[in-house]
Amino acid sequence: MGTKVYFASDMHFGSDVFENSHDAERRFVRWLDSIKDDVAALYLLGDIFDFWFEYKEVIPRGFTRFLGKIAEMSDAGIEIHFFTGNHDIWVKDYLSKEIGVIVHKKPLLTQINGKNFYLAHGDGLGDTSISFRIIRYIFHNQLCQFLFRMLHPRWGVGFGYLWSRHSRKKKIANPAPYFGDDKEHLVIYAKEYIKEYPDTDYLIFGHRHILLDLKLSEKNRMMIIGDWLQYFSYAVFDGKELHLNSLQK
Repeated sequence: MGTKVYFASDMHFGSDVFENSHDAERRFVRWLDSIKDDVAALYLLGDIFDFWFEYKEVIPRGFTRFLGKIAEMSDAGIEIHFFTGNHDIWVKDYLSKEIGVIVHKKPLLTQINGKNFYLAHGDGLGDTSISFRIIRYIFHNQLCQFLFRMLHPRWGVGFGYLWSRHSRKKKIANPAPYFGDDKEHLVIYAKEYIKEYPDTDYLIFGHRHILLDLKLSEKNRMMIIGDWLQYFSYAVFDGKELHLNSLQK
């Protein structure tokens, strides 16, 4: 087993943004194959699926290649961490019980080889808009999830994909640029966070679909690690240095 730690996010498997969703899945699986000999842990930082909702006995169809590869890596002793994003909030226990991943529903502060990492998908961090907070509250509310689960999966999953596709197409058609250090929600959040936790070496986020490697101070550094829709990007920590890479380069 290897010694490097990898971070990736925002694959949106199942999205009809892809001409062929299986090809998108295969590309990511090929990347997983390319790192399997030197990876000690893999952190998937949210929106892995374009939509995911677990009923008690039903999960969304598809994703066989990806889930199979993750299960294989987990069985080989590689730590797989799965963070829920705003498109796959509704993960329950299927992935942990059947695939062997460690599921995180909140940001994680962890130590890797003596360095302190703050890891999160990024949705909701630093965004104070009323509309966003209302939508987030509804999606995370246990009663709302219970009521949605009462729908037959044929209707519930269908509606979920309809919402996800509408949201994703809008963002692909009009991608949000980097707003600048003083307006980017995640940068503002990171700056406030390190005031309280100055020993945090690295803060790593997904969600925004941009590539950003920003030094906040001599000690603190943050990254937004892009996506697998346009950048095919990831971060890797080799035990000493953190690098942001893209297969597009």
